[in-house]
Amino acid sequence: MSTPGTGPSVTGTGTGATGGTGIRLHAPAPGWALEADVVVVGSGVAGLTAALRCAATGRRTVVVTKARLDDGSTRWAQGGIAAALGEGDTPEQHLDDTLVAGAGLCDEHAVRLLVTEGPDAVRRLIDTGAVFDTSAETGEIELTREGGHHRRRIAHAGGDATGAEISRALVEAVHAAGIETVENALVLDLLQDAEGRTAGVTLHVMGEGQHDGVGAVHAPAVILATGGMGQVFSATTNPSVSTGDGVALALRAGAEVSDLEFVQFHPTVLFLGTDAEGQQPLVSEAVRGEGAHLVDADGVRFMLGQHELAELAPRDIVAKAIMRRMQEQDARHMYLDARHFGAEMWEQRFPTILAACRAHGIDPVTTPIPVAPAAHYASGGVRTDLHGRTTVPGLYACGEVACTGVHGANRLASNSLLEGLVFAERIAADIAARPPRGSGPGIPVPSTGPLQPAEARHEVQRIMTAGAGVLRSAASLRAAAEALEALYADALGALETQGKTAEPGVETWEATNLLCVARVLVAAALRREETRGCHWREDHPGRDDSAWRRHLVVRLSETERRALVVTPTDTADFPPVHPPSQEQ
Repeated sequence: MSTPGTGPSVTGTGTGATGGTGIRLHAPAPGWALEADVVVVGSGVAGLTAALRCAATGRRTVVVTKARLDDGSTRWAQGGIAAALGEGDTPEQHLDDTLVAGAGLCDEHAVRLLVTEGPDAVRRLIDTGAVFDTSAETGEIELTREGGHHRRRIAHAGGDATGAEISRALVEAVHAAGIETVENALVLDLLQDAEGRTAGVTLHVMGEGQHDGVGAVHAPAVILATGGMGQVFSATTNPSVSTGDGVALALRAGAEVSDLEFVQFHPTVLFLGTDAEGQQPLVSEAVRGEGAHLVDADGVRFMLGQHELAELAPRDIVAKAIMRRMQEQDARHMYLDARHFGAEMWEQRFPTILAACRAHGIDPVTTPIPVAPAAHYASGGVRTDLHGRTTVPGLYACGEVACTGVHGANRLASNSLLEGLVFAERIAADIAARPPRGSGPGIPVPSTGPLQPAEARHEVQRIMTAGAGVLRSAASLRAAAEALEALYADALGALETQGKTAEPGVETWEATNLLCVARVLVAAALRREETRGCHWREDHPGRDDSAWRRHLVVRLSETERRALVVTPTDTADFPPVHPPSQEQ
């Protein structure tokens, strides 16, 4: 991998006889196939909304999901969905809060679309069957506040089970619509035709069923809604399936990725020990929105004086303040104190969080909750325009896997579910506006990159947590880059000298995807020599708008040695990726 800023500018075009980079995962040839007009990869709020809207226009739609239909990241969302629904609130105020949180890197056009189309998108979600909490007195939707919001504009369900309710409603609607689904399926690579246009995906179905093993779904439009990549770190709020598969697939297909260095670390994750790994219990920002205080071991509210909103400052500010306090006091965690809520409020408003805390021996009714930051959300991802189109014709992206320009350097709390809704609908509208196009089986592309052994997953997580976590520096990032490159080089050397690679399978494909996104993330983080949003460089503590109020766009390409070259390139522009009239 070239050192960012010094290596050759090898970017590829995403077009040509085979399309993309020519890099594919080692996998058996597809043994079965489905035909569709649209294939949606992922079953969270973005994927299922896109599927419902596409199917409603008469397009044959297939949903492919890595676990069961209701096992995506959406169901883990606690706090709610942000929209200007309350009296006195306006989209303009929502826009202002989003731009401030995004630290100068939001695309204002994308944000304006989000906040103006958002309220009606939420109402359509309610029409689909989602039930939000309402006031007993007025019957109106009950709204709360979260970090970075100056108004109560967060709609929630089941107290702190908003994602589960949204997932339930959308899954029921998909079943009622008769949309074909393929569950327990890991998508491998994009199929492309001779002109480099999308022709479907290859996938592997895990376990017995109507389809088993490696197959293909042929379709001229593919919507990536695969969620995040939190499993690239040792501790995360993301489920185990969040291994960056969508970003890695898009990179191999020649698509552009942007802003991957901006990984949001949620400031209040239940602390289970310094050696805790995998998915960690989240303590929603809504707890602070209802009046909980962040304190140290002496009970001091250290957020006072740090920001005008104190505990409700944007997440990057709160996470940094917690880390600073931990360093000052040589502490492993801070505390979230909500004892003043009382048992009734905890049981009615935050039953999910209450149960999670008690399951780990902590009763927040009587005891402050130990909390520390953990990897939570990727503000960057596959670069799209305002219609969700990527730089690969026919390939769309929405939800956490996408970089629409909405989040900038730091996502505003509870904008993620709204982004999934709004841009899924925009994608469906764009597909509906285009004449149906048939798709061939795609041009077979030999697998060229090595697979990582299953154990590389834990090594990638260890490297990333040590070198590219909440606190970063040139030294830590270079060490991470070298260690990640060594993993890749070892596997590549075995492939080149012995013709051997790890055995194809879910664990090795996931490890390979994690290494891919980790390398890109570290390369971009090394290149951005400033502190902005959730990218915190200890060696460059200041924000530098004159040099760095711009995005880093990354592509992958194959060198003569079949190694991947990651070369971030500066651009001050963002959407649209394509002129509105350009056909895909």
